[in-house]
Amino acid sequence: MKIYNTMTRSKEEFVPIEPGRVRMYVCGPTVYNLIHIGNARPMIFFDTVRRYFEYKNYQVNYVSNFTDVDDKIIKAAKEEGVDASVISRRYIDECRKDMAGMGIEPASTTPLATQEIDVMIRMIQTLIDKGFAYNVNGTVYYRTRKFAGYGKLSGKNIDDLRAGNRELQVTGEGEKEDPLDFVLWKPKKEGEPYWESPWSDGRPGWHIECSVMSQKYLGDEIDIHGGGEDLIFPHHENEIAQSEAATGKPFAHYWMHNAFLTIDKVKMSKSLGNFFTVRDISEKYDLQVLRFFMLSAHYRSPLNFSAELMDGAKSGLDRIVSAAVRLSELNEQKEADGSVLSDEDKQTADAFVSKFETAMEDDFNTADAISAVFEMVRYINASLNESSSQAVLSYYHDRLEALCEVLGINTSVREELLDADIEAMIEERQAARKARNFARADEIRRELQDKGILLEDTKEGVKWKKA
Repeated sequence: MKIYNTMTRSKEEFVPIEPGRVRMYVCGPTVYNLIHIGNARPMIFFDTVRRYFEYKNYQVNYVSNFTDVDDKIIKAAKEEGVDASVISRRYIDECRKDMAGMGIEPASTTPLATQEIDVMIRMIQTLIDKGFAYNVNGTVYYRTRKFAGYGKLSGKNIDDLRAGNRELQVTGEGEKEDPLDFVLWKPKKEGEPYWESPWSDGRPGWHIECSVMSQKYLGDEIDIHGGGEDLIFPHHENEIAQSEAATGKPFAHYWMHNAFLTIDKVKMSKSLGNFFTVRDISEKYDLQVLRFFMLSAHYRSPLNFSAELMDGAKSGLDRIVSAAVRLSELNEQKEADGSVLSDEDKQTADAFVSKFETAMEDDFNTADAISAVFEMVRYINASLNESSSQAVLSYYHDRLEALCEVLGINTSVREELLDADIEAMIEERQAARKARNFARADEIRRELQDKGILLEDTKEGVKWKKA
């Protein structure tokens, strides 16, 4: 299995720290509002990575946090006149609802930043004791230049940052030893939540939170650290500096980052009116469609969101689900026939599975993996029917279900939806024929046929049945 490692900018063979086990940390959302579809991409992708490792019989310890103390959470709380914890608890609950809708399995551990403050204080004290951090009037800063490897993940040169890039040069420059030093602990402001520490009553900086939660639940060294590419700098760069300075060990062996999502080829922005939450999408589509759409492109490729592409994803997903439902029905209708799977049938089915696994083991290429599933579905629709043996039907059903499970596709709850979709496609076909757009009408007939649905034009209207 090969993984593209952001640290080395190359694909590397995956070798776990412990054979048969994977320790993976993925940065979770800051919970001040409903999650948006940009948040959804890493959630869906890394859930799929986890599922594939489990499919290959790895034991996966998967940790993904909630950042439940942050300036945005505090701002939202002040606007509503409530405690910050009210905001964070509300949106953690809403986030979990959306994640369930997208078929995202709960992480092995989902730590909250506010529940790990004591451990953060201990790590900060360790960094002070080792000379990597210092206290000025209750604010603790990290000595960025003291960490020799700073910039190794992002490829940024620290002298270039000092000369012109102000991404790290935040407020409080006057009291810092170096403008590039970043905050580990900051004193409270009026009306803000705070915790007692040796330096001041205050709260932790964002970066220290993930370093601590990763170390506590996964250990000093982890196999995979993931997140969106916007986190490479400064967040992940700072995590490396903190963690490796504190432990003296390599932090993460593989760094994985998904690319950005655009809306109709434009960056998502509230000011442009193209900002969509996952909840917005759920009003128009089953969230399984959003998941399938997100997996239709390689995770390191920019992904463009549009209604047209979502409709295409819906059509493709329904085609796969229809094949699974049809196989299940054919299998249920069969009486035990004592049939035995032939070598030829087994090899044909296994070839599709092999293509799927080859794609997934080449840096989790879900786009090619889905293509392999479509190949299997086409074969199922064309070659399997009532006359097929129970052994063949069962084997294909189990293989298809296993691949759908990796992709997070639920094939068991869509029968009612599918009937409505079929009727809608028939109506579209009738409208196309009325408009003398026979090419589109024929295309819809073929799409339905691919899904195992046969149309019959009669004097009473169009009738359909499952093949």
